[in-house]
Amino acid sequence: MGFHVLIPARMASSRLPDKPLANIAGVPMVVRVAQRAAQSSAQQVVVAADDVRILNACAAHGVHAVLTRVDHPSGSDRLAEACDLLGLDDDAIVVNVQGDEPLIDPADIEAAARLLQSRPDCSMSTLAHAIEDAETLANPNVVKVVLDARQTALYFSRAPIPWWRDGSTRGAPALSQPAPLRHIGLYAYRVGFLRQFPTLPQASIEIIESLEQLRALWHGHRIAVHVTEQAPGPGVDTTEDLARVRALFAGTASA
Repeated sequence: MGFHVLIPARMASSRLPDKPLANIAGVPMVVRVAQRAAQSSAQQVVVAADDVRILNACAAHGVHAVLTRVDHPSGSDRLAEACDLLGLDDDAIVVNVQGDEPLIDPADIEAAARLLQSRPDCSMSTLAHAIEDAETLANPNVVKVVLDARQTALYFSRAPIPWWRDGSTRGAPALSQPAPLRHIGLYAYRVGFLRQFPTLPQASIEIIESLEQLRALWHGHRIAVHVTEQAPGPGVDTTEDLARVRALFAGTASA
């Protein structure tokens, strides 16, 4: 079974205005993302945009894009509309690649798709990798995930989980063995679930943690998790992030 890559892209960004069109070595960032995703074995790579300027930029570089509504409350809603526009069947698999990940590893896209294909008991799949220092474990901006014996997500949190009772001192978390896991925000979905997801009521834990994936767990859906050996390349949220990625593309900094 093949899979599709969808890249949600919206112009509004409080920290980096017009982010999808940010110039990276002469090419808009969202196009860079699509080019990386096209190195996977996806049947198609499609940008789900909310602005005709994004469509025009994609067309200029031969990237397929569809225009979605501006008022979607989340990326999942935008992807669900894109699935309808593309006429995808409910049993199709789509991988959601964020439009601010110009260094996304095509192998990670493949891993998420293959995992979901092999787990009919799951509605979604995602990625994680080992945390190597206590500072990262304690950082609330770093989302952590704990798994069961089948590598299925039990819970996602901004808190340092699991908490090593005998290793942590004075309220500071410590790294346990096996190492805690950092969640990587790349998802694969079954299209039928993706169409259903925006209709599900928000969960209290989703609101508290500000983590949309907890809605799926709250409503009884399972999320399979692939643990990667390497951390993903840096994404772009701020002007500082953009400068670093531009330097990497220009070959003036080490990856």
